[in-house]
Amino acid sequence: MAEKKIIVVFGATGAQGGGLVKAILDDKDSEFTVRAVTRDVNSDKAKALATAGAEVVSANIDDAENIKQALTGAYGAYFVTFFWDHFSPEKEVENAKNMAAAAKEAGLKHAIWSTLEDTRTLVPLDDDRMPTLRDKYKVPHFDGKGEGDQYFENSGVPTTYLLASYYWDNLIYFGMGPKKGPDGKYYITFPMGNAKMAGIGADDIGKCAYGIFKKGPELAGKRIGVAGEQLTLTEMAEKISKAIGQEVLYNEVTPEQYRGFGFPGADDIGNMFQIYRDFADECNAIRNVDYSRELNPSLKSFDMWLAENGSRIPLD
Repeated sequence: MAEKKIIVVFGATGAQGGGLVKAILDDKDSEFTVRAVTRDVNSDKAKALATAGAEVVSANIDDAENIKQALTGAYGAYFVTFFWDHFSPEKEVENAKNMAAAAKEAGLKHAIWSTLEDTRTLVPLDDDRMPTLRDKYKVPHFDGKGEGDQYFENSGVPTTYLLASYYWDNLIYFGMGPKKGPDGKYYITFPMGNAKMAGIGADDIGKCAYGIFKKGPELAGKRIGVAGEQLTLTEMAEKISKAIGQEVLYNEVTPEQYRGFGFPGADDIGNMFQIYRDFADECNAIRNVDYSRELNPSLKSFDMWLAENGSRIPLD
């Protein structure tokens, strides 16, 4: 029997990486085995991965040597960064640089870099349609990842660029779920106008990534966006209402209003939604639902996701 090829998964206890680790472990006929990288091998999530059959190793992506050590003997790797831990696009660019260099040194046959659009190609810094943040970004948590693409491109490592969509799981976490208005009705609040927004269940991102690894280096150099469905916020509100048995309406605000909400990163998130709204055609074209389902036949639509998770959406 041929020895299984090692896929190294960074962020293995997070949403994206965790989904990929589970997808590999759940496929008993897989040609791959998984090395799960986490900062804390003693966490409950890390211990659960080890019990499920993953090789669990400790590494800090801020340490270039740690990255190299984690890749020893690997066939491929899933690289992801953690903007919301530190709010630093500069750190993400540095992470990408070190990851790409380590991937090259390890001789990886296939890498997936979890990236996003560099929105400055859509809205230049001197374009006042939205504010420039930190002097050199429009959407910092997108732009740092997008800027990091160059290091993978220059490394020569066969790399697939994976772009995620809005996590429907954000309706459970991060305060994006329905809130009761002054009139006693429930609302979801977004600055999306009538544009369709691509969304996905977080665990489906990892399953799509597994589909990319199964297709192999033929997808090297490709930019692949993944989504379970593309919906307007009115459509999302209607589906939430049906799933939870409580009327939920869409409260449309402007990006300016959203940026002023005051939570950490509100300006960044407000700009992101404005990109999704103003460049819906471009953003949705790359986030192809049919191709996502080809990569991941169990891909969930929003209704399917709500059937599993609707009861977990808090009503504040």
